[in-house]
Amino acid sequence: MASPRRSVEGRPLGTSVSSNTSNPGSPAHGGGSSGRFEFQSLLSSRAAGVDPTSARLRASESPVHRRGSFPVAAAGSSQAPPPSLPEEDLMDLNPSFLGIALRSLLAIDLWLSKKLGVCAGESSSWGSVRPLMKLLEISGHGITWLLGTLYCLCRSDSWAGREVLMNLLFALLLDLLVVALIKGLVRRPRPAHNQMDMFVTLSVDKYSFPSGHATRASLVSRFILKHLVLAIPLRVLVVLWAFILGLSRVMLGRHNVTDVAFGFFLGYMQYSIVDYCWLSPHNAPVLFILWNQQ
Repeated sequence: MASPRRSVEGRPLGTSVSSNTSNPGSPAHGGGSSGRFEFQSLLSSRAAGVDPTSARLRASESPVHRRGSFPVAAAGSSQAPPPSLPEEDLMDLNPSFLGIALRSLLAIDLWLSKKLGVCAGESSSWGSVRPLMKLLEISGHGITWLLGTLYCLCRSDSWAGREVLMNLLFALLLDLLVVALIKGLVRRPRPAHNQMDMFVTLSVDKYSFPSGHATRASLVSRFILKHLVLAIPLRVLVVLWAFILGLSRVMLGRHNVTDVAFGFFLGYMQYSIVDYCWLSPHNAPVLFILWNQQ
């Protein structure tokens, strides 16, 4: 006997809708039909050789499901880029070769100056030589040379002697002006192991670069060797005096090594300026006439 025809949902064609709704727990209800079709879909997927669980997982991991999360994050990251570092930080992170070389030389300078500061205090390793070093300090002081030059200029009775002493006075004043200007611009502090017990200091003397004693020693020694006729032993003594005076500045802890080295170079160049602007009765007659009247 043939079975009655059924619809696509699996119930007889002659059954009314009201009968389906009146028995919700019957197999002909929608819940049962949905379960039956789900069971049929699982059977068809297994027949095809596909794992339904893995298929569902792959579907959940597809770009369609992730469309709402990752592009938004990417858009947010593009709208708020990471803040760029300042130029100073970039220079610190990427120092140039010149900057590394200068910092290395500065570190060597500080280390060597501290090692050579053997007379910086009475309790230092060479503390007993400190009075002798301070005597050398007075011999290269600017006031000592200014007063000595003025005294010799007043006692001189020759035009040639006055001309030389006048230019020496000009050189000393130029040295004081240039050193004070550079110290005020650079403002490098003196070494930490220095004792501020110097002879007659000014406001700029609290700075270290360059060494005024070193510039004066180089300037005066070159001036003397150029314009005074001295025997060879005396010329050697003048050079030794300039060198030991510069070394004593480091031993006393007054200056670093680079302060003294640049001071020697600056004093050497200052004499070139004095020699180029040499004062004589021909190019500065008024100055010599006024001095003779005194």
